[in-house]
Amino acid sequence: MASAQRAGSAESVASQASKGGLGGRLSGVAVAVGLLLFLAGFGWAAVTYRPYTVPTSSMTPTIDAGDRVLAQRVEGADVRRGDVVVFSDKTWVTGADVVKRVVAVGGDTVACCTDGKLSVNGKPVDEPYLPKGTPAEVKGFPTVTVPKGRLFLLGDERQGSLDSTAHLTDAAEGTVSRSAVHARVDSVVWPMRGMLARPTGFEALGTVSEAGPLPLIEVMIVAGAVLVLGGAAYGPIAARVGRSRARSGAEPVHAG
Repeated sequence: MASAQRAGSAESVASQASKGGLGGRLSGVAVAVGLLLFLAGFGWAAVTYRPYTVPTSSMTPTIDAGDRVLAQRVEGADVRRGDVVVFSDKTWVTGADVVKRVVAVGGDTVACCTDGKLSVNGKPVDEPYLPKGTPAEVKGFPTVTVPKGRLFLLGDERQGSLDSTAHLTDAAEGTVSRSAVHARVDSVVWPMRGMLARPTGFEALGTVSEAGPLPLIEVMIVAGAVLVLGGAAYGPIAARVGRSRARSGAEPVHAG
């Protein structure tokens, strides 16, 4: 009888430890905040980003064939020099998106090569993202003046990329309308290579784009998951500790 009473008392104490008190209230708050952060992060990502699989090696080594990327949805007017963008242009490819790097915008003159480097508005551009030891352009091309509202784009693998240089004889001289751009690539997520490096070589020509909100979104999702798991784990842990303390305190003491 006494043993049953002690067991019931232990269970009661454990139940109170898991449900009541400051710790229990804080665990509930942690779960609620964690869920909010987790869901808000995923929702923000869904609205802001689109996933793409890059089918070719024209952007190697920045992006390899088969890599999975996240691209921030942007308007064509927001595109700047150095951006890696996703666009569609039926004069390039019918029924598919294309991923290339913007090297010149409307009003720019672009040519190759000056001291082995791409030249934009007469200024050589450092391009550290190119494969080591490769020239800025293996074919070379004459000076092109990019019309207003259009973009000149190249692949980072200049030798095998079917980019603006492959369309110089087109009516638009290889340029693409800003309105054709759907998104700007922010990160390679599979395999996990992380955020693309900022194209600092273009800073002498004007402002370059800042990274998107992906790092903050990742922090929100991870922090939310940690809070949810931590808050949910508090109840069982507190109950186990409470039972242990209750049983320890209820053990009979024998004199002599």
